[in-house]
Amino acid sequence: MRTRRLLTALTFALVAGSLGSLASLGCESKSKSHKKVTVGGGGAPTQSSGDLSTVLATVDGVVITVGEFQERLNRQSPYIRARYTSIDQKKEFLDSLVRFEVLAAEAAKRGFDKDPEVIRTAKQVMIQKLLRDEFETKVTPESITDAEVKAYYDAHADEFMKPEEVRASAIVVKSRGQAERVAAEAAGEAGKTNKGFRDLVSAYTVNDEQKLRGGDLRYLSTATKDVPKPVIEAAFALANTGDVSGVVDAGDGTFWVLKQTGRRKALTRSLDDAAQTIRNKLYRDKRLDTQKTFVEGLRNAAKVEILEDNLAKVRVDTSLEGGDPHGEAAPLPDLTQPLPPPTTPMPVPPPLTPTPAPAGSAKPPAGK
Repeated sequence: MRTRRLLTALTFALVAGSLGSLASLGCESKSKSHKKVTVGGGGAPTQSSGDLSTVLATVDGVVITVGEFQERLNRQSPYIRARYTSIDQKKEFLDSLVRFEVLAAEAAKRGFDKDPEVIRTAKQVMIQKLLRDEFETKVTPESITDAEVKAYYDAHADEFMKPEEVRASAIVVKSRGQAERVAAEAAGEAGKTNKGFRDLVSAYTVNDEQKLRGGDLRYLSTATKDVPKPVIEAAFALANTGDVSGVVDAGDGTFWVLKQTGRRKALTRSLDDAAQTIRNKLYRDKRLDTQKTFVEGLRNAAKVEILEDNLAKVRVDTSLEGGDPHGEAAPLPDLTQPLPPPTTPMPVPPPLTPTPAPAGSAKPPAGK
């Protein structure tokens, strides 16, 4: 029953298209707990297993209980929950769950639960639940120690101690006489605007790569190696954004005229300032490493046979015609990315006919 409901729910999403996210469908197969639970926040009363197991509706043998109804509704945002407080509004929500089951059952009758696309999507949902179950409690931000944070900070000081930087654009020529004429032109009306200076770069500079960038040298520090040192010193000597230099002898047979286009002050982040950023990075890295080790262990334990020679038989359509414009319905899981947060709200099937919100329900009730 659990597999059937998951597959039929996935089928409904593909056929009806009325759910906001396929990931929400995993909740259709969630087993129901009958122990006492707290509903609606820390101040709400607990409910007995009898209340939670009370049947609200049956659809071709599929039971919708109070517990499932509450679980589906309470996953919504406070603004959505506030719309379903009266009996009539609860009936509306229950009707949406019934329609969900009716459509899912019809999709299953038509064999969509055996459709390869549906099966791939079901596997995708199961993989996401497996990875959450495996790693959510084993690797947490709190598992990163202060010693690990400090060790990273000490080993990557350049990330947290940025030197002063200056940005400049340059015109590069090969004779001092031409450089003096260009410098005079750049100091006049032609060089007052960035566009005007770029036009001078296009007209005079002999460096093709810089010409394509409009002469932009990007940000330079005193440690930059790919720009001659006299040029860096001249760029730092320009006090204000928009200032234009005189002729700068680069010492390699070229002469430069510079325009300062930006400056960044030196930046130093203390360990305390950077600690949370470092902890988050180490947490992501540790989680990815743990996932990789887990998957490699499963693969090593599995009986896997790969026939690489048969890859030559695969034909890839590289044309711009055909194919699904929306892409693969169930993409392979990207294990290089962290898992999505477990508290992502789960959408519910919307009413087939939009129902206006009750008067005064735009905001959640006080205390929610």
